[in-house]
Amino acid sequence: MDKNSYVKFETPESVEKKLLDLVENSFRSGKIKKGTNEVIKSIERGESKIVVIAEDVTPPEVVYYLPMLCEERKVPYAYVKKRSDLGAKVGIASAASISVVDFGKGEDVYKQVVSELSEIKK
Repeated sequence: MDKNSYVKFETPESVEKKLLDLVENSFRSGKIKKGTNEVIKSIERGESKIVVIAEDVTPPEVVYYLPMLCEERKVPYAYVKKRSDLGAKVGIASAASISVVDFGKGEDVYKQVVSELSEIKK
């Protein structure tokens, strides 16, 4: 598999599953932003709780600067393998990136994912 240059770390499968659950719960009971432009705006406005980026985005330039922007703004972010998996959780065919603005009923999962991500990145 050709690694995309914007993927800065490997998200373990267990964390990816929780991440997708979090996205789905946030979509159903909270608020998310879909589409890279909306995601960027939510990060810049300080609304973003966590950003999820697909690893199979083509061209990679579409999401290339999201990790840097997240790091700059201290927003946690993670990757999922497929855009189709990410899209399916929010009712669209595929999504390159998603920003969770309000995790609704998913607060526990959110805290768990964020703490696991900080461990991974160390």
